[in-house]
Amino acid sequence: MVVLLVFGQVVGKGRVIQCAAVDSYPVLHKYIQPGDLIVSAIVSQAIFATSPKHFKCQPAGILSEQYALIPQNYQHILALEFAVKEINENPQILPNLTLGFYIYESYMNPRLTYRAALQHISPRNRFVPNYRCDMQDNVEAILEDIETENAEFIHDLLQMYRIPQLNVKGNDYMTKSLKVFSELYEKMMTSTANVIILGGQSCNIIHFRCLILFMQTVYLMPKRKGKVWIVTAHADLKAYGEGKCGDVQIFHGMISVAIHSNELQRFQEFFKSRKPSSAEGDVFLRDFWSHTFHCAFPNSVLGTVNQVNCTGDETLKDLPASEMSMTGHSYSIYNAVYAVAYALNAMHSSKDIQGERRKLSSQQPWQLHHFLGCISFNNSAGDQISFDGNRELIVGFDIISWLTFPNQSVVRLKVGKIPSQELSGQRLQIDEEFMVWHPRFNQVQPLSLCSKNCNPGYRMTKRKREPFCCYDCLQCPEGTISDHHDMPDCFQCSVDHFPNKNQNYCIPKRVSFLSYQEPLGAGFLLVSLSLSLITVLVLGIFIKHHNTPIVKANNRSLTYTLLNSLLLCFLCALLFIGKPGKIMCLLRQTAFGIIFSIAVASVLAKTITVIVAFMATNPGSWMRKWVGKRLSISIVLSCSFIQVGICTIWLLNSPPFPGVDMLSMVEEVVLECNDASPTMFYCVLGYMGLLASVSFQVAFFARKLPDSFNEAKFITFSMLIFCTVWLSFVPAYLSIKGKYMVAVEIFSILASGAALLVCIFSPKCYIIVVRSKLNSRVQLRRKN
Repeated sequence: MVVLLVFGQVVGKGRVIQCAAVDSYPVLHKYIQPGDLIVSAIVSQAIFATSPKHFKCQPAGILSEQYALIPQNYQHILALEFAVKEINENPQILPNLTLGFYIYESYMNPRLTYRAALQHISPRNRFVPNYRCDMQDNVEAILEDIETENAEFIHDLLQMYRIPQLNVKGNDYMTKSLKVFSELYEKMMTSTANVIILGGQSCNIIHFRCLILFMQTVYLMPKRKGKVWIVTAHADLKAYGEGKCGDVQIFHGMISVAIHSNELQRFQEFFKSRKPSSAEGDVFLRDFWSHTFHCAFPNSVLGTVNQVNCTGDETLKDLPASEMSMTGHSYSIYNAVYAVAYALNAMHSSKDIQGERRKLSSQQPWQLHHFLGCISFNNSAGDQISFDGNRELIVGFDIISWLTFPNQSVVRLKVGKIPSQELSGQRLQIDEEFMVWHPRFNQVQPLSLCSKNCNPGYRMTKRKREPFCCYDCLQCPEGTISDHHDMPDCFQCSVDHFPNKNQNYCIPKRVSFLSYQEPLGAGFLLVSLSLSLITVLVLGIFIKHHNTPIVKANNRSLTYTLLNSLLLCFLCALLFIGKPGKIMCLLRQTAFGIIFSIAVASVLAKTITVIVAFMATNPGSWMRKWVGKRLSISIVLSCSFIQVGICTIWLLNSPPFPGVDMLSMVEEVVLECNDASPTMFYCVLGYMGLLASVSFQVAFFARKLPDSFNEAKFITFSMLIFCTVWLSFVPAYLSIKGKYMVAVEIFSILASGAALLVCIFSPKCYIIVVRSKLNSRVQLRRKN
């Protein structure tokens, strides 16, 4: 024989009932013939309550005479029987084999549960574990329905024999046993909290209800209603009878999680068609009937003498549909039986194909493991039953709202679901329209908070020495946001976004660069063009009066070189305005560095020329040979060549390129020219500063030379302004971000260039244009 075992527990005290042989259990005769496939079951949670004389099975011990009948769990037996019946009537599953079942009971006693497991590795009529003698049931698979405290050692025991095990309850909700309820009752009932989460095993609600009744009657504590109870998947108000211990209405609106169930085709018909007169061998039906219709059969231990006798003509069809709907537990038993049947069928078929057909009784239980993990089928309700890579059933959960009534009846209402993990992205789904709350809340969703919700833009911070759910709200740190209520931490926006003022969402950064359309860019353009125009006018004046003494003094070629370099400097500022491009980035800093070096070198050459010319007037001076254009040209070319070399190295090794700066500015994405090598940029700037400082020192030395054509004093003042501008540029450039860095550089270019233009050339232009009479050698010498 092949044996299928379902473990479980019931309410009450007693010993295991062992149905050792087929002919000793009449309920099996409807489906089983000698030698057929047998299913043995230990069914959970007070399926029956009766005495040994109602069983035609051999009792292993004495049963108590009184047990609390829990008719809801009678459905578990019917689900098992219904699945077996359907499989036997289906020629596509296990052809030429008939499936049957045994039923065992463990009475919520771990020792008895363990003994029942040992019985299945013992001879049929003797308790001798691990011995093969006499007739023996070969266990093929286990359908487990074990509470937490029993699951571990039962699993370990059966694992040694490599017997396949199927768990017909979810584990996503097992918790540790609750503490003594009486110590918590006052705190829970008097607390301002509106929600109580109750976890534990299946018997905990019984204890809790009885303790509540005890506290109210013995200690005269007032009844406190109106709490929202959230309980684990094991909790089932209907599974423990109505009104047996305490007022069930305290749990009105209770929310629980149950394994997903669905209505099976023909199960309601199968259920409602049962009658005590026609259900031969069903020893549980009479007790279920007595409890359901509040009557008593002759000699039944249930009920009292005051109860009316059951006629047997009562009909289950009159019961409300909610009373007959299939629970998740029964649904799991039904699917588990089918899973084993399909696995056995697949294993049997595979041996047929390979030409190795054997008797099913000669197969080993461990051979079923592979087929259990690979099966997939649709049950009669249309749900797909399959297992994932960990051989765990792919199943979701239902959210159940419990409705209670003054007559202590209970109705379950499905209000939502938790999809299986295979449905990625799916979350808890609740239909708020069907949610029912305690009347105290006037059908408004209750809140249970010791703190106000933290709005977006704030984060939660735990209060010291208070429960974890009590917290304060703090503003998010600068640069971070929180976009939902009650967020534990704030987070930064992506690099191309920035927080809004309230720090509750991110705003895309705007693209920023110094453009001609904005006032700052347009202003620089106007100033640059104006200075360029003035430079052209000055150059034109000097060209027109190139033969006058004041123009010829200090070397006309140097004057023209300086004016042209200043013109290019002013136009060079335009390279810094507009959207950065590849060519613009290559030319921007290098052109500025070279052109300004030429301008400063020209100023240096003009100053040195003044000094050499004065020294050459002394009799017998050897400086006369340096007087002329050769010296000035040499100074300009040599000084400029060094800057050209620096810029060439920069362009060859790490040339500037267009880039995007997303970090410097909070609200802007800055389009910029990345200098690539800041070291080379500061080398260019440093060399230009060196030339300017040398020019300033030389001009300062020559400022008091007695010569009417001496412009050293003007050069001194211009270089003082020039050096001041560029010394201020460095800290300003390093402290400013974004397009304003470019603006600072443009300002420095225009200001330093304008200083050279105004300080050096405005006195000369004044004499040439306004005081033309002074523009003669005689007048200049007379003035001197």
